[in-house]
Amino acid sequence: MLFRPSTFVALGLAAVAAASNVVELTPKNFAEHVGGKDPALVEFFAPWCGHCKNLAPTYEQLADAFAGSKGKRQVVIAKVDADGEGKSLGQKYGVQGFPTLKWFPANGGDPVDYEGGRDLDSLASYVTKHSGVKSSIKPPPPPAAAQVSAANFKQVVLDPNVDALVEFYAPWCGHCKRLAPIYEEVAKTFENEKGVVVAQVDADAAANKDLAREYGITSFPTIKFFPAGEPKAPIVYEKPRTEEAFINFLNEHAGTHRVAGGGLSDLAGRIPSLDELAALVRTQAPTELLTRAQSVAASLSSDLTKRASALNDTATKFYLRAFAKAAEAPEWLDKERVRLAKLLEGGKVTGTKLDEIKVKTNILKAFEEVKEVKEAAEEVKEAAEEVKEKVREEL
Repeated sequence: MLFRPSTFVALGLAAVAAASNVVELTPKNFAEHVGGKDPALVEFFAPWCGHCKNLAPTYEQLADAFAGSKGKRQVVIAKVDADGEGKSLGQKYGVQGFPTLKWFPANGGDPVDYEGGRDLDSLASYVTKHSGVKSSIKPPPPPAAAQVSAANFKQVVLDPNVDALVEFYAPWCGHCKRLAPIYEEVAKTFENEKGVVVAQVDADAAANKDLAREYGITSFPTIKFFPAGEPKAPIVYEKPRTEEAFINFLNEHAGTHRVAGGGLSDLAGRIPSLDELAALVRTQAPTELLTRAQSVAASLSSDLTKRASALNDTATKFYLRAFAKAAEAPEWLDKERVRLAKLLEGGKVTGTKLDEIKVKTNILKAFEEVKEVKEAAEEVKEAAEEVKEKVREEL
């Protein structure tokens, strides 16, 4: 038996239709599905309607989310062609535009117009709220940005040991919505930075309006930086609202070295005063350098210790360890550099451990650079000796 291509197309469309969890209603079966023991959300649509076509895939997802296990549906997600076979239903329920969505309570209650958003989360939240039925949609992960209110603002933002970047926003604000994904990426970048908080305040919420007035918030979004140790004197953020600009601003004002994605730059952990000693490790007595390094480490500024203390503590200790190891066995520097490089290349290390390895790798570069300079100097010296020897021979 032969099938034409059109036959396969028809069979494919039929299979898709059969797989849909959206109930197709007509005047004949409307009472069977709506007004009974299960509540229903009904879309009155027209096949030619562009907005209806845009809604269609989301509506399918909504129906799938409330399909129930093993076909035990507790809420009906349905649609009516109100410009075709179901035109009389559209007229009965006062449909004047497409798409129109109406909520029909269980047991024959009066229908209610749905006036919320047409995205999946808004639709699903509405259905859950009015039916008590939970959808199968997995909730989104909690935001990386700290969600702050008047109740915890002092503890989170005004902590004298942290630098805080705070966005004062309003849920309805278009600029805030456009900024949201960018700001979230910035928060993710600084997740492992214990001395930095990237936070948000719904400044339009009734409970937070006094807080907004206290900090002079008159438009949305307003972004302010609260410096560690001086939280009562916030700085208004007036740079571009790009991920790169936010990261650069925080690095400059908080003394951090983050890069987009959450990693550390090649400057993280480097301490100039100890780098100067590292430059001498292959030319001066290692034990003497270790003593000098210990003295420098002990006298580092209190500000360095206060900011990002965990990371700087790791850096200082590793500098001292590198000096000590160099005194015992100079080849340790090269072996450790190779070991750390393999860990980074493996891709299995994450979070604070990854930061620690990056800092150590950066510090070893101070010793690496010294080696390269020394090798270049040796080459110059050897070349000079060769010239002298040739001159002697010529004489």
